[in-house]
Amino acid sequence: MATLGRLSRRVIVTILSGHLRCHQNHNLIRRSLATEAQAAIKESPDRVKWDYRGQRKIIPLGQWAPKVAVDAYVAPNVVLAGQVTVYDGASVWNGAVLRGDLNKITIGFCSSIQEKCVVHAAWSSPTGLPAETLVDRYVTVGAYSLLRSCTIEPECIIGQHSILMEGSLVETNSILEAGSVLPPGRRIPSGELWAGNPARFVRTLTHEEIKEIPRLSTAINDLANAHHSEFLPYSTVYLEVEKLKKSFGISI
Repeated sequence: MATLGRLSRRVIVTILSGHLRCHQNHNLIRRSLATEAQAAIKESPDRVKWDYRGQRKIIPLGQWAPKVAVDAYVAPNVVLAGQVTVYDGASVWNGAVLRGDLNKITIGFCSSIQEKCVVHAAWSSPTGLPAETLVDRYVTVGAYSLLRSCTIEPECIIGQHSILMEGSLVETNSILEAGSVLPPGRRIPSGELWAGNPARFVRTLTHEEIKEIPRLSTAINDLANAHHSEFLPYSTVYLEVEKLKKSFGISI
């Protein structure tokens, strides 16, 4: 009986060791085949390595395509979709989204839309006012703000993290403090400072404060020009074209 038990253990050990060696041999074969295949695949020297970005900055929708002035600055990771117009001297900073898929969005001369802002426009406004979003000239919109079917007249400041709802109106030479919410149809009269949720009248702006509003827009415009001079709107594709011409012996 003991002899039978020893024989059984020897048979089991032999079978297990055979399976283990077979598994190891299989792994070695797979590794060798993968190494040979990797060595056989060689990148063609004629292949151009294009600078591909997964995110598109300009997104046409149907018959509408965003329009950006030549001297306007739009950061590389901004999204402009549909009926969006960015006029001369305006700037749209990193991470902002301007979605004009339902109605028009206009960014006026020397205005700025700061980082992570979202600008949208509805089909229609419940107040009966125009549903398009208009940011007129010399307007500064702070970071993380949300604008939806609102109108901002010339020379205004919208503080960061503010929300302007459908049909709201900010008249010229006005300031909305940071973190404020302007309800639908609410109007900020000219020359006033508003703040809060919902936004309420705080006080009348002084003459010096009103004069500082366009100065701030001009300062941001100068900063945008510095960014624009360092930004290549067509990435580095022209470098690859020059390499391709040089490889074919074409004079550059």
